[in-house]
Amino acid sequence: MVRILNRDEFAMQKQVVLKKLRTSVFIYPTDTIYGIGCNALDEELVHKVRAIKKRHAMPFSVIAPSKEWIRHHCILPPEGEEWLDRLPGPYTLVLRLKDPESIPSAVNMGLDTLGIRIPDNWFSDVVAELGLPVVTTSANLTGEDHMTALENINPIIRKNMDIIFYVGELKGRPSTIVRLDTGSLELRER
Repeated sequence: MVRILNRDEFAMQKQVVLKKLRTSVFIYPTDTIYGIGCNALDEELVHKVRAIKKRHAMPFSVIAPSKEWIRHHCILPPEGEEWLDRLPGPYTLVLRLKDPESIPSAVNMGLDTLGIRIPDNWFSDVVAELGLPVVTTSANLTGEDHMTALENINPIIRKNMDIIFYVGELKGRPSTIVRLDTGSLELRER
């Protein structure tokens, strides 16, 4: 049975829930839309998210636990620091990895790049406390509309979650993709 928690309920059970998040698949709010996440370093969980979403070919992005984590794991081009300064915010930065094996290939499909977010939302603090990257992908089946409220979540998604962090309806749109891995800056609205 899925546990549904608001921010206050999470705060009251923080240590127990943080421990559970390391081995769970969950829905959480961002500054844009609701996402499905899991510990990005647990390949089995990442495969579970892929199966739930029916998304088998496209890479996932991650919420980074900190800007320091990004600097440690990614190659920042000259304009990279400027874009890091915009985080937290509604951007997914696509960067080259210093060591492609630092992330399971199930996350980024074995590419040498990774999409990285730090949303402007309290859940980013949860990821920081976990101290590890969390998969971030829209809370929907591939090809369907993203979740904006608990009432419109696909039943298949809902039944496969361990925890749902719910804060009410979100009226955002997916983050802007900022490609910093190609040698020239490329922005793409989703």
